[in-house]
Amino acid sequence: MASSTSFRLSAATGIHRGDRAYQQDQVTIQPHPRVPGCVLAVVADGMGGKSGGRKAADQVQLTAQQVFERFVPSKDVASEALRTLVEEAHLMIKLTAISSEEEPHSTVAAFLISPDRSCDIVHAGDSRVYHFRGSEMVSRTMDHSFVQRLVNEGQITEEEAQNHPQSNLLIGCLGTQQDPPITLARIDWLEVGDTVIACSDGLWHYFSNKEMGAILQTLTPREASEMLIGKARNRAQGGGDNLSLAIIKVEALEAPPAPIFPSR
Repeated sequence: MASSTSFRLSAATGIHRGDRAYQQDQVTIQPHPRVPGCVLAVVADGMGGKSGGRKAADQVQLTAQQVFERFVPSKDVASEALRTLVEEAHLMIKLTAISSEEEPHSTVAAFLISPDRSCDIVHAGDSRVYHFRGSEMVSRTMDHSFVQRLVNEGQITEEEAQNHPQSNLLIGCLGTQQDPPITLARIDWLEVGDTVIACSDGLWHYFSNKEMGAILQTLTPREASEMLIGKARNRAQGGGDNLSLAIIKVEALEAPPAPIFPSR
């Protein structure tokens, strides 16, 4: 995908069932159907019953596709499109719950890159979006979780949160009776060498920011996806959750070689 002569967007997704009986994560990267250089990445971590979580994650992805197809970068505000994505997916998941005996819920972590190289982000739950510049983490989303609240209050450290016994306890997601917590963020300008990654907790749980950044800087998105999944699987030691990720990296386009004219 390219929207100018100076850069291109290189992308990859990855997904693995882990050691669970069912795959409840879903991930997509969608180029805009009409606008080059505009792309949406979405990770949804479903929860609830044997198939309830998958239904919820599927609904997030279907809603994302519908909202993005309506999105017009030159007229619409990207952050409002992402807010609409979450609100409509939340409503559809609740309607799904009425017609089934399951309790479908889902997280969402999504980012939308516009042709001007800005990047808008939304999340609800504990799936994350990271922004790396080279190997250095510039920012990441803050989980809507019990342990993140403890970290914010200074009661535990980030390292302690990684292994906290209640690390999977959410304070908000899609499909619950309460409206989901919708947190929006924006990157004004993506530089060549920047990487944005959305991933579920089944992946980020096993990596420090430094290690993830080193992998994303060194490898192509496809290679990085394979390495991150492989390392997460090894570190899970047979107890791994579903995991999913979407990576988009801003790369320089090589200049075409100068023409060689024969000497006279």
